[in-house]
Amino acid sequence: MASKRHRAGNVAPDRSGCVLLLIDVINDFEFPEARQLLRYALPAAKRIAALKRRLGASGIPSIYVNDNFGRWRSDFKHQVEHCLRGECLGAPIAKMLMPTENDYFVLKPKHSGFYCTSLDPLLSSLGAERLILVGFAADICVLFTANDAYMRDYQLIVPADCVAAETSAAHRYACQQMQRFLRADTRQSRALTPKRLRTG
Repeated sequence: MASKRHRAGNVAPDRSGCVLLLIDVINDFEFPEARQLLRYALPAAKRIAALKRRLGASGIPSIYVNDNFGRWRSDFKHQVEHCLRGECLGAPIAKMLMPTENDYFVLKPKHSGFYCTSLDPLLSSLGAERLILVGFAADICVLFTANDAYMRDYQLIVPADCVAAETSAAHRYACQQMQRFLRADTRQSRALTPKRLRTG
């Protein structure tokens, strides 16, 4: 189990064992299907922002797990700056979900947040046992990251109203897959109270 892993570094673990992963929320949405995804991503982003504030007030850390979109000379700070530009379709979401100085970030080269990244040791250093996954797209990067997290024995929470896909059918299918095969709790974000998270 993740709770028995070596906890690297000197980071004091949060007592709840929970960590929030924000997957590909800092995104310029410069791809052919972007407008279809934005239709669902914008309302999801508002709920993600509210959830992040609520969890942060309870001491639950947030990690931005973000694609580098092939920009190998860039870093997360430049990715945020790029997505905040007015001409970017993703600017409204980036403004809503801007990271704070207390947040962590991991850049990923592929779909899963665990593939060729430092996410695993970071989670260990934070004492993570339960992961709350939010972001885009539910049927691609969220699903792939959830699968790899499950393979590493993390407990999963994927609030269905805080993930989005290009269609409602794709969103529904992804949530069903995660609930059925990855044992993910997919209840709405309003059900994620600090008391419930700390008791499991």
